[in-house]
Amino acid sequence: MSLVLARIQWPERIVAGDVVKVRLLVQHPMDTGYLQDLLGKVVPRNVIGLLTCNLGSQEVFRVEPSSGVSANPLFEFFVRATETAEMSVQWVDDRGNKGSLQQTMTVLPQGSR
Repeated sequence: MSLVLARIQWPERIVAGDVVKVRLLVQHPMDTGYLQDLLGKVVPRNVIGLLTCNLGSQEVFRVEPSSGVSANPLFEFFVRATETAEMSVQWVDDRGNKGSLQQTMTVLPQGSR
């Protein structure tokens, strides 16, 4: 497990059937392999190679970012919430560092408006 941090955000109030925007921020340098440090040495490439998100047992988002993605990438995607479930996020970078985040998405029964 690496020291990479992540945050996930969605609306506070979710009712079954709602389409919800999920925002995921991952703190990662996303080094392209083209930059040099202050001594002129090339900083080795290190980008997130695969990031997946599951809501309960269903995969709801998958991305294989490239070196064209900026540092500390922000991903946004939509899911249809049907019931309370755990959002599980996993990623791995070029160095083999792995990260994960779990957060429960609480969904109110339909008619709870």
